[in-house]
Amino acid sequence: MASGTHRRRAARPVRAASRRRRVPLRLLLPLLVLVALAAMLMLRGYVHSEILADHRVQSPAPTTRVPEEILEGGPVIDARAGNAKSLSVPDHHLVLTFDDGPDPTWTPKVLDVLKKHDAHAVFFVTGTMASRHPDLVRRMVDEGHEIGLHTFNHPDLALQSTQRIDWELSQNQLAITGAAGIRTSLFRPPYSSFADAMDNETWPVTRYIGSRGYLTVVNNTDSEDWKRPGVDEIIRRATPEGGEGAIVLMHDSGGDRSQTVAALDRFLPDLKEKGYEFGNLTEALDAPSAHSPVTGVDLWKGKAWIFLVQASEGITDVLVAGLAIVGTLVIGRFVLMLLLSGAHARRVRRRNFRWGPPVTEPVTVLVPAYNEAKCIENTVRSLTASDHPIEVLVVDDGSTDGTARIVEAMGLPNVRVIRQLNAGKPAALNRGLANARYDIVVMMDGDTVFEPSTVRELVQPFGDPRVGAVAGNAKVGNKDSLIGAWQHIEYVMGFNLDRRMYDILGCMPTIPGAVGAFRRSALEPIGGMSDDTLAEDTDVTMALHRAGWRVVYAENARAWTEAPETVQQLWSQRYRWSYGTMQAIWKHRRAVVEKGPSGRFGRVGLPFVSLFMVLAPLLAPLIDVFLLYGLVFGPTRETILAWLGVLAVQAVCAAYAFHLDREPMTHLVSLPLQQILYRQLMYVVLLQSWITALTGGRLRWQKLRRTGGVSAPPGGDGPAARQPNAVGARPAG
Repeated sequence: MASGTHRRRAARPVRAASRRRRVPLRLLLPLLVLVALAAMLMLRGYVHSEILADHRVQSPAPTTRVPEEILEGGPVIDARAGNAKSLSVPDHHLVLTFDDGPDPTWTPKVLDVLKKHDAHAVFFVTGTMASRHPDLVRRMVDEGHEIGLHTFNHPDLALQSTQRIDWELSQNQLAITGAAGIRTSLFRPPYSSFADAMDNETWPVTRYIGSRGYLTVVNNTDSEDWKRPGVDEIIRRATPEGGEGAIVLMHDSGGDRSQTVAALDRFLPDLKEKGYEFGNLTEALDAPSAHSPVTGVDLWKGKAWIFLVQASEGITDVLVAGLAIVGTLVIGRFVLMLLLSGAHARRVRRRNFRWGPPVTEPVTVLVPAYNEAKCIENTVRSLTASDHPIEVLVVDDGSTDGTARIVEAMGLPNVRVIRQLNAGKPAALNRGLANARYDIVVMMDGDTVFEPSTVRELVQPFGDPRVGAVAGNAKVGNKDSLIGAWQHIEYVMGFNLDRRMYDILGCMPTIPGAVGAFRRSALEPIGGMSDDTLAEDTDVTMALHRAGWRVVYAENARAWTEAPETVQQLWSQRYRWSYGTMQAIWKHRRAVVEKGPSGRFGRVGLPFVSLFMVLAPLLAPLIDVFLLYGLVFGPTRETILAWLGVLAVQAVCAAYAFHLDREPMTHLVSLPLQQILYRQLMYVVLLQSWITALTGGRLRWQKLRRTGGVSAPPGGDGPAARQPNAVGARPAG
C-alpha cells in the first residue's frame, strides 16, 4: 500500500480551521455506529426474553393467608378496591383465553377460526411477543377481542420484588400501547392455574396487582393443549359440565398449536349448538370494556418503543445475513489462500523454474523522500550493498529536515539527489522516472531497508516480457512491540499470502510502495504514477492490469520497513490506505464492462479486491459481535466453540503463511489478542473510510514519525536470505 512518507501538494489539504471542525466528527461517527449497533443487539436480546427472563416456578406453599372466598370462588379476582372478591362467568358463557402470544404462525390461524365462527376471546400477550409482532395485537383489537397482560418476560412473579412487578406491567402496557393504542385492565400471572391453587406466595402478588388497578384472571377449565394430547382430548377437557360458564385456558404460542387450531374449529360450532356464547370477559361479566384509549405522550412513547424494536429486529436480520456472508467470504478466502498460495510456492520453488532469461542489466532505484533524515542513511547504504548493478535516485520532495544534504554528504557512487518543491509522492516518483537511466525501475520508501539480494530477486520476473510490474515481500522491521508483532502477522499472513493467491489468479491489486519494480515502458503509456487517489500504488497496479500487463510476486525480494509504532500513527496510515483503495476501485469501475485485458481484470480482480479488501474486513467484526452476544444471551458454549473454530482456521492459515515465509512461529502467540483488539481497530478505520467516502470528505496525506531504527538482519532473515540463490535456483529450506 502507499507509504506514509509524503504529503499532498499544498493545493489539496483541507484548511486547518475546517479540519478542526470535521476531523472529530469523522472520528466520532464510527463509534456512534458501533454504539447504535450494540444498542440494537441489546434491545433484540431484551425483547426475545434473553435478558432478565426467569422461568422458575415456586414450590408449593401454604394457603393460610388466602381468603376462603378466593380459594372457593370464581376465576376472576377483583382486588382493586382493597376488599378482594371473586367473580364467575354466567352459565352458558365461555370465555376463551389464549396465553403467551402473539405468535406469527399460530395466532393468525386462531384468529381466522374465531372470525369464521363469529367468536371472541381474550389474548393474554407477553410484552416480548407483542413488541415483535404488533400487527397481530392490532388485529386482535380490530376484530373485537380483548387484550390482557401476561408480563413482559414471563417470570414467576411470586419470586420478584414489587419494583420488578411494576416494571413487568409497565413494559407490557408500553408494548400494547405502541401496537394498538390502548391500555388494558386485565392481567393473568404466568404459571397460574385455578383459583384454589392460590397460596401464601402468590396471594400477596394478586393483591398488589389489584392495587395497581388490574383484574386478575385465572381459569376454571384447562384444555391442557400445551401437552398436545390430541384434538378429541383438548375438546373434552375444554368443555364444561352441565352448561356452566367457564374461562377456558388455551395457548396460541409456545410451540406447535395445530391441535389447538383444529380443536377450535370443531369446539366452537359444537358448543354454539348447545347454547353457549363466546364473548369477551367484560361482556360476560357485564362490566365496562377492559380497553381504554391512550393519547398524547404515552401513545408516542409506545409507538417509539415499537419502532425501535422493529428496527432492532430488522438490523439483527441484516447482521445475521452479514454474518453468513462474512463467514462464507472468510472460509472461501482461507481455502483459496491455502490452495493457491501453496500452488504459487510450489511453482516458483521448482528446481527448473525460470521467469525467463536472467535479468542482469542495471536498474534504477527510486527513493522518494520527505523529511526522512532519521531513516535515509540506512536506506541508501542498504542499496549500495546490492549484489545487482543499480543507480540510486533520491528524490527529495521539499524536505525541511536536511534529508537531501545527508544523502549528498555520504558521497556514494551511483547515488544522485534530485530536489523539488513539495508536490507529493506521485510527483516525486514521476520526477524520478523522467530522470531514470534504465527501463526497469525499482521503487521503495525512504524508511525501508533492502537486503543485498532484494533488487536482484525483484527484477528477475522481467525475464518474462509479459510482466509489467513485480511486488516484493515487505516485512515489518520493528516487530518487537505488541503493535509491531500484530502488524508482522498481518504483513506475513494478510499481505504476502494474499499476493501469492492474487498472483495465481492474475489480479494482483497492489504493488507495495515499500518494495516494487516496474517497466518504465509499461508506466509511460498509462501516464506514470497518478495522484488521483491516496493509494497511488494500488491505482497504478490496476491501471497496468487494464493495459494487459502481468503483475507478479517475488517472494525472496525482501524489504524491511518501519511500521507505525502507535495506535494514532497506525490509524492515520490505515485510514488513508482504506480510503485510497476505495478511490482506486471507484476510479477503475468501468473495467467491469470493458473488453480485453481490462474487462478480465474488471470482472475478476475488482470483485476480489472489493470482497476481500473492503467488504469482508468491514463485516468481519460481526464474528466478535455475535461472540459477545452469545456470551451474554446464550447459547454460551456453542458460541465459544464457534468462535474458537474461526480462530483455529485463522491460526492454520497464519502458521502456513509463516512456514512459507520461513518466519519463526513465536510471534503467533499474540494471534488471539490480535483478532480481538487489532481487528476491531482496523474495522473502525475501514468504517470511517466508508463514512468519509459516502459523505464526500477529503483526506490529506500525513507524515508518520520515524525512528530510523530499522535495518536488514545480518545477511537477511532466515535460511533463504542467509544463502542468496542464483537466478532460477531452488530456494534453500
